[in-house]
Amino acid sequence: MKILFIDSNHPLLHETLEKAGHTCDLNYHWSEDEIKDNIHLYDGIVIRSKIKIAKEIIDKAINLKFIARAGAGMENIDVAYAQSKGIECLHAPEGNKDAVAEHAIAMILSLFNNVCRADKEVREGKWIREGNRGLELMGKTVGLIGYGNMGSAFAKRLKGFGVKVLVYDKYRKGFGNDFVIETTLEDVFEQTDVLSLHIPLTDETTYLVNDSFINKFKKNIYFINTSRGKCLNTADLVKNMKSGKVLGACLDVLEYEMTSFETLDKNNLPEAFQYLIQRDKVVLSPHIAGWTNESNEKIAKVLAEKIINLK
Repeated sequence: MKILFIDSNHPLLHETLEKAGHTCDLNYHWSEDEIKDNIHLYDGIVIRSKIKIAKEIIDKAINLKFIARAGAGMENIDVAYAQSKGIECLHAPEGNKDAVAEHAIAMILSLFNNVCRADKEVREGKWIREGNRGLELMGKTVGLIGYGNMGSAFAKRLKGFGVKVLVYDKYRKGFGNDFVIETTLEDVFEQTDVLSLHIPLTDETTYLVNDSFINKFKKNIYFINTSRGKCLNTADLVKNMKSGKVLGACLDVLEYEMTSFETLDKNNLPEAFQYLIQRDKVVLSPHIAGWTNESNEKIAKVLAEKIINLK
């Protein structure tokens, strides 16, 4: 097959495909117009998040057999339309699930133990112990929304912390085991101390976590989001941080990210974001939860295998 690489990836991906007899064109710098003008020449494309593969592009891809995304989320592909044209849509959540799980653990431990603030204070010559007394995960109830690759990997990391893990997944059943309890959303609302999202961005999940959702929790909660920024209404999060309903937040993703995830929308940073960056009880990172050296290679391996195994 002739394969177009629209975004840069670990070289293992194209090297493996070429060894399997495929031709790979690494045109990372092509504009969207150049992609549209040439996509009819290709049997497959490999993307990350540079552009959206929408109906207009798919209609020009008359020979396309697959679209492969080097990552987990598929929101920048019109999957339903592609599939209606007989185009396989592939992704590789297996490749970065461990990175995301470890990052989520790191964020909540940093928040609970005031690591970011304490580090800054020590660098400034301040030695504040009592003011940085932390919290333990031990004995807490962690509620997970979503139990796919990311949610299950996070749950496994939580196993050793002595926490109760409740999981609600609307589309999966029968996954309870010795370290997670499969439950209802109502039970998550009733018992959760720490809420963590592990869901894709779809029409259904856009702004799922809003003011109404947050106020269904019986307890005041801590919140972790390593999924997609627009699964959370940030203004509603801030509103509930001000009221005390949300005690702290760990956000690797923000609704203000540009489509490519490579930067924030600098012309659209509202008051809610300004509030977050001034709070000690907020830990932020720039969409890097799945962004490790190991995951980069693992994603390449997973995606190469899926492409090679296409019928």
